[in-house]
This record gives sequence, C-alpha cells and structure tokens, in this order.
Amino acid sequence: MALLHSSMVPLGTAVIDFKLPGVDGKEYSLKSFTAYKVLVIIFMCNHCPYVKAVIQRLIDLQQEVLGQGVRLVGINCNNVIKYPDDSFESMHRISKEWGMNFPYLFDESQEVAKQYDAVCTPDIYVYGTKRILLYRGRLDNNWDNPDKVSRRDLKQAIDSILSDRKITIKQIPSMGCSIKWKTT
Repeated sequence: MALLHSSMVPLGTAVIDFKLPGVDGKEYSLKSFTAYKVLVIIFMCNHCPYVKAVIQRLIDLQQEVLGQGVRLVGINCNNVIKYPDDSFESMHRISKEWGMNFPYLFDESQEVAKQYDAVCTPDIYVYGTKRILLYRGRLDNNWDNPDKVSRRDLKQAIDSILSDRKITIKQIPSMGCSIKWKTT
C-alpha cells in the first residue's frame, strides 16, 4: 500500500464536468447536482484501508447534512484489471454492504480523476454554489481512530460554506492509498 497525500489543487479552481455511471443504475454529471449548495467529490475505492477506515464517517456526515443542501459523491477510478476488488460489480456490492447514502460513480477510463489531479483514496474536493474549489484536504484529524477525532475539517469547511463564511481552518492534505493507474 503506497501512502500518498492529495496534491492540494489551487483553491478557486473550477469544477470539472463528468458523465459517469452510478451503482444505482443512473448516469451522473454536474447537472445532476445543481440543486445542492455544496458538492463534495471524493475519489475513493472499495479496497483501500484508508477509505474503509473513514467510510462510516462519510456516510454519517452525509446523513448529518442531508437537508442542508449538501451532496457527497464518491468516484472510483482504480484499475480494475490489477485490482478486481474495485470493479463496478464489486462497487454495487460494497455500496450495499456499507449502506452508502450518496452516489458512488465509476470512472473506468480514469479521465475524470486525471482532470481533477486526484492522487489518493480518499481525495476530497469541496465546491460551493459557484462550483469553484473552496476546500481540498482531509476529512478529520485522525483517519484510523474515530474515537480520537478532535477536529472535523471537512464538516467545518461545509459549515463555513453553508453560512457564507470564508473557510479559515488550515487545509491539510488528505492521505491514503495511491490511485491505481492503468499503464499504457
């Protein structure tokens, strides 16, 4: 497992559109999320221990902000030839096992992940109504032990955006497994 940190794409970067299938049988694009004030895009996968460690916190966060105009979206872009646990079929099963309450999309070509400059799983990007990047970084300050979390960075960022306040917390890179890129 190669540990990497997110690339910290510059704040103010415009969101990049996509058209990807979800495990629910629907196809999603940015237009699918226009009703939401806050859009949280998370590059993730099924097998990464870092994702497994935080997935329940992401599900809980989506539940917590459900009626506040916030939508989390997971995107899996891993090479399924070398990592069959991350296949679209496995995504269906895993999303049910985890009880995911947000769309889980498949970027089989890896083009979306490349355009976003995603590096690791999880890699988190947060956009406000103007769909420019306002936060990119970690979920909280203790990825492996939810009982020791004392700062919920992503939740604080979301709260700031919902209150039309500037995000003042230091944005610390997310960390996780490297994205499993296809070789050409």
